[in-house]
Amino acid sequence: MYTKVFLQAGKEQVVKRLHPWVFSGAIAKTEGQPTDGDIVEVCDKKGNYLATGHFYKGSITIKIFSYQQVTVDEDFWYHKLKSAYDLRQLIQLKDDTTCYRLTHGEGDGFPGLILDYYQNIIVFQAHTIGMWREKEKIVGALKRVYGNSLLAIYDKSAETLPDEFAKTVSNTYLYSEGPTDNILPHPVLENGNKFLIDWVTGQKTGFFLDQRDNRALLAQYAKNKKVLNAFCYSGGFSIYALKAGANLVHSVDVSKKAIELVNQNVAANFGEVDNHKAYAEDVMGYLKQNDQMYDLIVLDPPAYAKSIAKRHQAVQGYKRLNIEGIKRLAKGGILFTFSCSQVVDRELFYNTIVSAALEVGRQVRVLHHLTQGADHPVNLFHPEGSYLKGLVLYVE
Repeated sequence: MYTKVFLQAGKEQVVKRLHPWVFSGAIAKTEGQPTDGDIVEVCDKKGNYLATGHFYKGSITIKIFSYQQVTVDEDFWYHKLKSAYDLRQLIQLKDDTTCYRLTHGEGDGFPGLILDYYQNIIVFQAHTIGMWREKEKIVGALKRVYGNSLLAIYDKSAETLPDEFAKTVSNTYLYSEGPTDNILPHPVLENGNKFLIDWVTGQKTGFFLDQRDNRALLAQYAKNKKVLNAFCYSGGFSIYALKAGANLVHSVDVSKKAIELVNQNVAANFGEVDNHKAYAEDVMGYLKQNDQMYDLIVLDPPAYAKSIAKRHQAVQGYKRLNIEGIKRLAKGGILFTFSCSQVVDRELFYNTIVSAALEVGRQVRVLHHLTQGADHPVNLFHPEGSYLKGLVLYVE
């Protein structure tokens, strides 16, 4: 039924070890002329079936989503989505949390697809043209999984598809039960905290769901503290700190839109407050020019590197940032520091923070190693899916 791609001798071992990527150098020949986004079957040199995936003329030529010969129809996607949904129920997200990641790419067997759930709304974000072309089947499957509770599905793939396809698509609603004119901002709960989500103009799919557990951990340390939330976006860590009883919270982000979101979320949770201020400023400039000392600082920058070529530059950026952050901590302060750059692995990030602490010349102890939440699972055979790295440090 599907075009066959034959691997060079020996290259089948990677597929047999269940890594979901086939690189161009592993391919011996193709039967027919597959185009970008086509479903193909991967075979060894002798023609024995190995897996099924989406084809793309790039370094990663095939992204595998099945290791069994299947008909890729709505039923196929329904069963995979039901499995992802059941896992989220197993994680036992509490009633006071109404947002989560439903599919996390390779971590759930959906390479190239993110589905984020926001209180009866799903944001569909394809990173591959193959997954984007499956959208009608996946929409049908999602309606079967959620039934009448599903109000809308929004496609936000224009920012994430390869450039040659991104310019041909527009973000739009794939499904809605009613008018969508007044649907935004859309309120959700996370551990009882209220957030207003805007998936149309907001970053990513509208919220950074991967930090849920880390935000809850910060709340354990924030009472009676002076807190700085740097690269705050919509203020996730700020809201948790205020709820936990922080004396003072400053939220800093270079984006004016982000600062508007922070202030909206603070008002939605607490009304008028006098212990929170938000600043639309460059974080490095703020750290260098501000003489305010903090008891707790969050450094959660965007990815500094998206390719190996940019890794050294990213490491230097993380070092400079953490040097300034450590300088602004009072004695006995706590630093939550993160990297979401996939090409900066856990060991390299750790060593970079060591280098920053040595340069400042203060004693530092590690309290926690942090990662993404359980609704962002990592495929055991695809360690690249473990992208979020964090440390909680006690600085003397």
